[in-house]
Amino acid sequence: MEQGIQEGNSSSLSVSSGTLSRTGYTVLAFIMGVLSAGGIILNVLVIVVTMKHRQLRQPLSYALVNLAICDLGCALFGGIPTTITSAMGYFSLGRVGCVLEGFAVAFFGIASLCTIGVISVERYVVVSNPMGAVLFQTRHAVAGVVFSWVWSFVWNTPPLFGWGSFDLEGVRTSCAPNWYSRDVGIMSYIVIYLLFCFAVPFTIITVSYSRLLWTLRQVTRLQVAEGGSTNRVEVQVARMVVVMVLAFLLTWLPYAAMALAVVMDSTLYINPIIATIPVYLAKSSTVYNPIIYIFMNRQFRGCAINTVLCGRRAWITDLQTSEGETTVLLQARARRSPLKDL
Repeated sequence: MEQGIQEGNSSSLSVSSGTLSRTGYTVLAFIMGVLSAGGIILNVLVIVVTMKHRQLRQPLSYALVNLAICDLGCALFGGIPTTITSAMGYFSLGRVGCVLEGFAVAFFGIASLCTIGVISVERYVVVSNPMGAVLFQTRHAVAGVVFSWVWSFVWNTPPLFGWGSFDLEGVRTSCAPNWYSRDVGIMSYIVIYLLFCFAVPFTIITVSYSRLLWTLRQVTRLQVAEGGSTNRVEVQVARMVVVMVLAFLLTWLPYAAMALAVVMDSTLYINPIIATIPVYLAKSSTVYNPIIYIFMNRQFRGCAINTVLCGRRAWITDLQTSEGETTVLLQARARRSPLKDL
């Protein structure tokens, strides 16, 4: 089966096979197994807790649940197969399996990236506008979720019909869009894919969170000018934003940069082991995302603990200010200040 995959990868210039020892593949299988198990458990918990607790089923939470669904898909259809093939030391699923795995991981992965972009826009719009100026409703939340899936579907289906392809990557135990081909048609797809599926979400996330931080800074300055002091809540929100951006850069930028480098330089050789590191970083987002975006939210964390303990600690439901409540506080403060038009 591995030979069949290699025949379909004859144009790959930067990846070779048989580069790891039996121990090396076992280590990779263990790492991916841990990431997959963690991603499945955390994201299933997010979905279950949200369904169980009505107070969490608010429009601003739709994108967070959608992010959990995307990451769960990546862990199930990408993490588990990679764990199995790494344990075997070669890709054992055949050409069809490679295409299916590559499509599934790309589909759920890009939907996840788009969802993070949607979350960044939603948070900026809600925080930077006074209460009543922008009423974030269910239809807005649903539109953001639908957009993330449609966008991912549009850009990941072309390889199934001949424009682009899916092939082995890294140490050849997982599949992804074929970054290494020198075929003009495939290269054109990859360049456009990187632009619309990586560069655009990254730009949206960076701009939205930069504007959000700027708005928080203006609100803080106004408070100080009126004789107040910096609010602890605002500092926490700013810290959260920085963590979100850094996590995004850590998990996705190396992967996108490596793919772009391979496309731009046909003579570039990347050691398969080195090429595997960005792949694992990107797939680790299935664990980081629920922790950063959801479990750092006090309200959700309290509900999750209550669910895990089967309600035996009812006092957990008497929660402190949540991230959503923080937004309302900032909105109300903005309405009383010249910043209301931001």
